[in-house]
Amino acid sequence: MSQTRPQALEPLSKDRLRLWLRLLKVTGHVESELRRRLRADHATTLPRFDVMAALARHPKGLRMSDLSEFLRVSNGNVTGIVDRLTEEGLALRVAVEGDRRAQLARLTPAGEAAFAKLAAAHEAWVNDLLGALDGPMLEQAFDLLTHIETREKDRP
Repeated sequence: MSQTRPQALEPLSKDRLRLWLRLLKVTGHVESELRRRLRADHATTLPRFDVMAALARHPKGLRMSDLSEFLRVSNGNVTGIVDRLTEEGLALRVAVEGDRRAQLARLTPAGEAAFAKLAAAHEAWVNDLLGALDGPMLEQAFDLLTHIETREKDRP
């Protein structure tokens, strides 16, 4: 028996660890497949898709710093993607009134149309990849993950 932990907790601890590893494996598989399909079917990348998705959710635009914070990536990563989207006419940068250094990035109408096609394909792929889950299973998974998330938010 462990000096620091009662033996009765060890099986749950090991089960939780196995669950965490399984979640990582499944998430990695789904993400890898989405990356592959975006590349193969649309000649684009997941980071580019994520930037476009964030901008689509904020039609008035996002400051570059807010965009990188929202996506949890560096400003440099976001800047390069927005630069390429701008060169292709899919995004534009607009100066922030009252702050000469800040710019908002937003999708152009062409960018919105391109993203709509990507988003529809992405949704279909996710539906396919998670197709083994029916309605009640999805609801149960949501409930379980929400329970974990809520518990973590309540921690000091």
